[in-house]
Amino acid sequence: MAKAIHSMIRVLDEARSVAFYEQAFGLKVAERLDFESFTLVYLSNPESEFELELTINKGRTEPYNLGDGYGHLAFSVADLDAEHARLTEAGLAPRKLVDFAPGGTVIARFFFIADPDGYQIEVLQRGGRYL
Repeated sequence: MAKAIHSMIRVLDEARSVAFYEQAFGLKVAERLDFESFTLVYLSNPESEFELELTINKGRTEPYNLGDGYGHLAFSVADLDAEHARLTEAGLAPRKLVDFAPGGTVIARFFFIADPDGYQIEVLQRGGRYL
């Protein structure tokens, strides 16, 4: 059976992105591989074996066009309200909290936040299928 191990996004500023993901989600550099024309930075935390791979193309100065195919990354947290407050206090501008209840019963609580390159990240209350 296949095992999901990482997702990759391209970022302009390594230090800015590493700082954001550490402050917002507790991800730390697990490994950094530096090559002639690009650098790969793998971020992880003890909550999951899944990693976020940042690709930094050297010499790139223009922001990436995220296009209309990118959806979002998702993280689950134990206390959504506290996490929203912490990110707000940190100046990271999370969007409003949402109680998603299409049939009248809440099936998910979440908010979105954007990273420095504009990638959207969903933060969900841990529970149900969102463990």
